[in-house]
Amino acid sequence: MKKISLAMLAAALVAGSMAVSTAANAQDAKAGEKKVSMCLGCHNIPGYQASFPEIYKVPKIAGQSAKYIVSALTAYKKGDRRHPSMRAIATSLSDQDMADVAAYYEQLEKSPAVPVEVGAPPAQVAKLLAQANCASCHGKNFSTPIDPGYPKLAGQYADYLYVALKAYQTEHNPRIGRNNPIMMGMARPFTHPEIKALANYLSSLPSELKSVQLPEFR
Repeated sequence: MKKISLAMLAAALVAGSMAVSTAANAQDAKAGEKKVSMCLGCHNIPGYQASFPEIYKVPKIAGQSAKYIVSALTAYKKGDRRHPSMRAIATSLSDQDMADVAAYYEQLEKSPAVPVEVGAPPAQVAKLLAQANCASCHGKNFSTPIDPGYPKLAGQYADYLYVALKAYQTEHNPRIGRNNPIMMGMARPFTHPEIKALANYLSSLPSELKSVQLPEFR
């Protein structure tokens, strides 16, 4: 019952938070291609590293759902995700800009769908995944979320996942941290080594995500 309730609550929160930001914003990937100049220098260079709040690879976003990308940008703009650089970029974008940029990255060099199920994780990781109930929102293969407002996790850079999960444990800091009741409740019980184990496993899975290097960076 607890797991069902968690999934239902999570879906309801996503649906509610996205209602305003996606309403009446038809996505245009072609228009988005002309609006991503601030994104290219980090998200279109495979393995590019950020240095705040620690050194880690910026996330792969090509292949993420447009709805999730809009949700993330909106969270940075509102301050629910705290990161100075991303907040500055997000606050410069209108709702339409976000919709177009998201559409561009969703279809950029789209990969084939990954297997519906993945192999069994190591016992320690399986226990952590069950405790967090990750599959109830992100799918059994961690690439098919129950709502496209949630991210695909499979194949994402491990060091980014580690930093992102730690951000949900961070409170009362004006420069770093993330506010999301579901994710904060999930992340808090785990130690940093446990979060790292989760991140390493998720990163190893078959993925639809990419950092697509464009010709101008080759």
